[in-house]
Amino acid sequence: MVRTESTMLPLGTKAPDFTLPSTEGGPVSLSDYSGSKALLVIFMCNHCPYVKHVADELKRLADDYADKGVGVIGISSNDANNYPDDSPEAMAKEKEERGYSFAYLYDEDQSVAQAYRAACTPDFYLFDSNQELAYRGQLDSSRPNSGIPVTGEDLRSAIDAILAGKDAPASQRPSLGCNIKWKEGNEPQYFNPQGAS
Repeated sequence: MVRTESTMLPLGTKAPDFTLPSTEGGPVSLSDYSGSKALLVIFMCNHCPYVKHVADELKRLADDYADKGVGVIGISSNDANNYPDDSPEAMAKEKEERGYSFAYLYDEDQSVAQAYRAACTPDFYLFDSNQELAYRGQLDSSRPNSGIPVTGEDLRSAIDAILAGKDAPASQRPSLGCNIKWKEGNEPQYFNPQGAS
């Protein structure tokens, strides 16, 4: 794996539009969440150790905010041909086994990841009620084998601020994870790996 940081898309960016197939089979669009008080888009996958490390918290966080008007969407953009653990079939199994309540979508041509300038898994994008980017950064300071508990405190603080009509904290640290597994010739120019780990 290549350890990679979030590109830190500029705050205020409007959420790029998309329509993608879900693990349930039907399409899900950004417009489906137009009435949300906040929207969290997570670029994630099944096999990444960084995602596995926080998977239980992703479920808890989505469940905790479900009745507070926060939409949550998971998107996998990995090349499933070379990484079959991230295939749509495997995604459906992962969603069921983890008990994810949020839509888990497959970005087969990787165009949505490119539109969001996503670089790693997990990569978090929190939008306000106008679907303008309010937070992009880490879930919390925990990493695999760090000994730091997974609490989701950074992202939860940002969500709480948005729900309270305030700005997300100004200090936003990049998320860190495995690089998105780009198809040959698809690797975007913004992709900037930090080195092997």
